Amino acid sequence: MESARLDRWLWSVRLAKTRSDAAAACRGGHVRVNDRSAKPATTVHPGDRVRARVYEQTRIVEVAKVIDKRVGAPDAQACYIDHTPPPPPKEARPVFAVRERGTGRPTKRERRAMDALRSPH
Repeated sequence: MESARLDRWLWSVRLAKTRSDAAAACRGGHVRVNDRSAKPATTVHPGDRVRARVYEQTRIVEVAKVIDKRVGAPDAQACYIDHTPPPPPKEARPVFAVRERGTGRPTKRERRAMDALRSPH
C-alpha cells in the first residue's frame, strides 16, 4: 500500500481513538501534513511529516509505513517515527491557583482571580 486517507491512518496507528475523532481534528485545522493544513481525505505517503493535535496533545510523527487497518500497539508504533519533543519537567510548568485543603469553596473574588489566570487574554 502506497497511500492512505489521513483520518484512517491516524486511527490505524492509534494516534486517535476513533476515526471520527481523527476526522474532527482534521476539519478543525489541528492536523498538518508537510506543514500544510490537511483535510480528512488527504493522502499520506511514507516520508510525510504529520503534526497532529489530538486530545490536547501535539504529536509530530513521520510516516514510515502506510496502513489502513487498525493493528496492535507494537505494530502501530512501527508505522511511524516519533519526532515529538519531550514534555517539560513538572518543576518547569507554571503553578496556577493553589488553595489550601479544607479552606472551603472559593469566594466570588477568588473565582474571578482564578478565571483571570486561566483566560487566554
